[in-house]
Amino acid sequence: MSLDCLFNPESIALVGAAHSEEKLGGVILKNLLKFRGRVYPVNPNYTELMGLKTYPSAKDISESIDLTIIIRPASEVPEILKELQDKTKCVIIASSGFAEIGQKKLQDEVKKIGKEIGVRILGPNCMGLYNPYQRLDTFFLPYERLRRPKKGNASVVSQSGAILSCLLAALRKANTGISKAIGYGNAIDIDESDIYEYLCEDKDTQVVISYIESVGDGRKFIEKAKMVSEKKPFIILKAGKGLSGEKAAFSHTGRLAGKYEIFHSIIKQFGIKEAMDFDELIDAAKALSYQRPSKGSRVCIITNGGGSGVLSADECMRYGLDVAKLPDDKAERLGHLFPYFYGINNPIDLTAQVRDEDYITALNELKDDYDGFIIIALPNVMGITKRLPEMIKNAITDMNKPVVFHIPVNGVAKRLISHLEKMKIPVYPSPERAVRGLKALLMF
Repeated sequence: MSLDCLFNPESIALVGAAHSEEKLGGVILKNLLKFRGRVYPVNPNYTELMGLKTYPSAKDISESIDLTIIIRPASEVPEILKELQDKTKCVIIASSGFAEIGQKKLQDEVKKIGKEIGVRILGPNCMGLYNPYQRLDTFFLPYERLRRPKKGNASVVSQSGAILSCLLAALRKANTGISKAIGYGNAIDIDESDIYEYLCEDKDTQVVISYIESVGDGRKFIEKAKMVSEKKPFIILKAGKGLSGEKAAFSHTGRLAGKYEIFHSIIKQFGIKEAMDFDELIDAAKALSYQRPSKGSRVCIITNGGGSGVLSADECMRYGLDVAKLPDDKAERLGHLFPYFYGINNPIDLTAQVRDEDYITALNELKDDYDGFIIIALPNVMGITKRLPEMIKNAITDMNKPVVFHIPVNGVAKRLISHLEKMKIPVYPSPERAVRGLKALLMF
């Protein structure tokens, strides 16, 4: 069965709807009020909730429902599911209280009923999903507590709801837009592999990032992960790397994490990319959502701060990027074009006496000699002005090579950063993070 009923439903029933945001059912219902389709609250104690007609049970809704969300105590879920036979196509079980706390028998019963009645289930113990293209938000977190990222082209898949919320907050801060966000929890039916397969064909998704703690079906996981990675930039962050992490992962979702060394070796063998930590995942997602990946490893660093250039060069070495020496003829030419006190090396140090046009001069001379560029603009000097973003845009229009910036956030920096990112040039708050962004763009 297609997962369109999950990601693009036309009608939604909420079993466990509540009258206020003091209860999770009230938070979800308020978030669903923005949905473009039909919403049917289910609660036997009310005839109306938040301006919507409310039903005693899902059986009392006259039409067939694409998606049903259940936010009731775990013990009630089996009977609620039975009432949904021939009534719905997909179910999100947001409720916790299943295998993650040792209630495996109850979880197995829910899984069995789901198969018997022929519905697809996301969860239990899950955040649900966010699809801004459909104004669909099934999260039980108020917007005021988790401001959603803008609409964009990156999809986020997370086994953990808590990590999903952290990823979304970080992506929003990084000015990175979202196509889909899915927290799948205990994954008794719909798992990460099913979601990868769907996102592989999703026209609104150009980048996929995924946080996982454990894998249920290893062969299926590799098949679908390889499928999406061959079509779109795809990066995994795996938790549960050590023994204590493996135990924590099992207590979180009730799925065994397995040996990380084996996992790492297998995904490397199949060319599936892995981020080593949370920040690396965010930095890569930002870069890949802004620019197309490219081939090569030769990097040119252009800076107006020598120390920042050195930090960038160190990080390039750590990630296997080549801060290659300037070609002799280009170094000689730049020596004639620039003041004698500029550092004509790689990094190129334009010093505190930099002017906007110096960055353009260096780019124009070296654009054919390197695979990617890191530009560091420390804006506390007078020579960097608001003209720089437009000048950079014009300089790289026909270059077709990745360019990332490091600009520390202070003074006039916010305006510079805003203009550059509107032009799809990612800006990072540290030299190291700029390198990680460029690495993601060059290593695919």
